[in-house]
Amino acid sequence: MFLLQPPEVRELEVFTRMPDALRRREPSAWADANRGGRATDSFLEGPVFDEAGNLYLADIPFGRVFRIDPAGAWTLVAEYDGEPNGMKFLDAHTLLVTDYKNGLMRIDVRTGAVTPHLQRRNTERFKGVNDLVLDAQGNIYFTDQGQTGLHDPTGRLYRLRPDGQLDLLLGNVPSPNGVALSPDGKLLYLAVTRGNCVWRVPLLADGSVAKVSQFFTSYGPSGPDGLAVDAKGRVVVANPGLGYVWLLNARAEPVIVLRGPAGASTTNLAFGGKDRSTLYVTDSTHGNILMAQMDAPGLMLHGGRRGA
Repeated sequence: MFLLQPPEVRELEVFTRMPDALRRREPSAWADANRGGRATDSFLEGPVFDEAGNLYLADIPFGRVFRIDPAGAWTLVAEYDGEPNGMKFLDAHTLLVTDYKNGLMRIDVRTGAVTPHLQRRNTERFKGVNDLVLDAQGNIYFTDQGQTGLHDPTGRLYRLRPDGQLDLLLGNVPSPNGVALSPDGKLLYLAVTRGNCVWRVPLLADGSVAKVSQFFTSYGPSGPDGLAVDAKGRVVVANPGLGYVWLLNARAEPVIVLRGPAGASTTNLAFGGKDRSTLYVTDSTHGNILMAQMDAPGLMLHGGRRGA
């Protein structure tokens, strides 16, 4: 009989906290809809590193993007009328942002200028885009979550090709959220938050998907959110409802469980540090960035930047 090896359980440490001077103590439409109207001074997601080791974060309800230097000092990069979420670098100075309110947007991190990248599909607005990842060919995979869930399993996964063609890969997802690619780029992992699971999406040579399956099943009040993949091909899953981060092997078995402080909402994650072996995690409801040293680096991201 095979006995599952219990996972190693470790605690996440605090890397930095949002300074009080940057916290907004005011209502927002986003908090009314997504936090039950509770006071929300920030909600941090979308972590991504540049080559200099700076960490960029989005503050969804107040349309802000911050840069945090390796010493933990915060700088406001951009503020605009939007709800930015997932972010990846297109080139050395341009962030591509999934903005729930506006669609895909670009931010020049030198000037803070915000410009549209893809706001509508055939003049129709998206439900509310959430996260994205780029592959080696320049394809952009992004999720369109909106308010979907088990009551309305119509969330979507798109691919935007370099020539501008937009492909709908999935249209039946109950709350599609984080996305990450396997080391060979042939599999896409998709967090399905309201389904409390992670899907495995094979990407076929002809551009289609087939035999999509459920890779990992979680539990609790809010399911998987942000995803990453390390150099060993293991999937890292941020689970805000539990305050956990799961490190899964090829069988989707938890190898390591990283636990946040009491009440933490561990939403998104990125590999950074000198050798990309430090995992940074957003504790969104508290405005904290947590961290843990891992035994393997994160995959190098496409689009000219590092980290995952």
